[in-house]
Amino acid sequence: MSSSSLRPTLLATAALFLSSFAAFAGEPIQMFDGKSLAGWKPSKNSPEGTYKVEDGVLQIRGGQGHLFFVGADGKASFKNFEFNAKVKTYPGANSGLYFHTAYEDKGWPSQGYECQVNGSHKDNKRTGGLYAVRDVLNTPAAPVEGKRIQIWINGKQTVDFTEPADWTPPKGMPGRKLGAGTFAIQAHDPGCKVDYKDLKVEALP
Repeated sequence: MSSSSLRPTLLATAALFLSSFAAFAGEPIQMFDGKSLAGWKPSKNSPEGTYKVEDGVLQIRGGQGHLFFVGADGKASFKNFEFNAKVKTYPGANSGLYFHTAYEDKGWPSQGYECQVNGSHKDNKRTGGLYAVRDVLNTPAAPVEGKRIQIWINGKQTVDFTEPADWTPPKGMPGRKLGAGTFAIQAHDPGCKVDYKDLKVEALP
């Protein structure tokens, strides 16, 4: 599995997260226990069996839906953070890691950004890109001072994007902007086969 790091940071004046996580500031939060989907909530349109746990791995198998991290109290939300995960893609897979998003029953998340996970799908927007904002095209392989997003894949930086004050999100994606929210793992289509493990987030000041 490759290791990816996602580290968005906002202005210090916007550097607070919900009080349910205040006690963990500076301490890594293990988002996945390797045994169950505790703390995670699938969208209602996710086909049965899309998300399962085997041998300590969170497996994404086909379907189209999203698995949202809600935390133990159902209120998980982050502004500044460093996120790390190990990800393994299979031929034709298309997935993604959303951040600053919020739970939705169906469809593509309307809030936040997506770090693309795609090494060989027909979509040429590849792993390590900030989907529809700073894409990594054709070559497989973003966080902030101010409103800056940086993405690294295996130690190589693939995105360094600063959201401008007059930012206009991509067409059809009005919620593609920094604020606060949680994470979601995408199952893009029936051919999706991706493994995730060691998902960890550390809240930053």
